[in-house]
Amino acid sequence: MTTVYNRIAAGDVGRIAALTDGIFAFAATVLIIDIHTPEVADIHSEAELISALIGIAPQFLTWLMSLMTLGIFWVGQQTQLNRLERADRDLTWLHFIFLAVITLLPFTTRLLATYFAYRTAFALYWANILAAGVALYATWSYAERAGLVRDFTAEMSSAIRRRIVIAQSLYAIGLLVGLVHVEIGIACLLLVQLNYAIAPRLPWLFKL
Repeated sequence: MTTVYNRIAAGDVGRIAALTDGIFAFAATVLIIDIHTPEVADIHSEAELISALIGIAPQFLTWLMSLMTLGIFWVGQQTQLNRLERADRDLTWLHFIFLAVITLLPFTTRLLATYFAYRTAFALYWANILAAGVALYATWSYAERAGLVRDFTAEMSSAIRRRIVIAQSLYAIGLLVGLVHVEIGIACLLLVQLNYAIAPRLPWLFKL
C-alpha cells in the first residue's frame, strides 16, 4: 500500500529539470576538460605541433560525438518533461537513474578516445548510449501509466516511443559494424548523431 509520504514526495517537475540542466552542463564541460594540449616540452617546431594535434584527433572526434549525444538526450528528456502535468516519487527516481547513466558518458568517451581501435571500448561506449535510451524510454512509459502526462494523445506517445526505438536501432547497426571495423562503426554512430542533430532540415530523414 502506498504511504502518504510516497504520494506527496517529489512532485515538482521543475526540480528534475534543474538537476538535469546541471548534470548535462557538467558532463559537457568534463568532455572538453579531458582533452589536453600537447606537452610544451615535446614541441619544438610547427611540424611537431601539427603532428601532436593529429595524434589527439580521436579525442576531438569522440568529444564531438559525445557532445551531440548529450544534446540529443537532453532534448529528448526536455520533450518529456515539458509534457508532464506533475511528477511523483517513482518517476523522479527513474529520471535520476537516467541522469546517472548520463554521468558515465565522459568515462566511456575517454575510454574510446584512448583505445580508439579496441572493440571493447567501442562496445562499452555503445552500451552507455543504449542504457540512456532504455532509461529514457522507461521514464516515458511510467509517466503514461501513472497518468502524469498533460494533454496526452496516442499520437504524442507514439512519436516519443518511435523516436527512441528507431534511434537505438540505428545505434545497434553501428555496433554491429563496429565489431567488424571499429573506425567505421564510430563513423556510423557519428552519422546517426548528425542525423538527429540536423534531420528537421532534411525532409527525407524527418520521420526518423
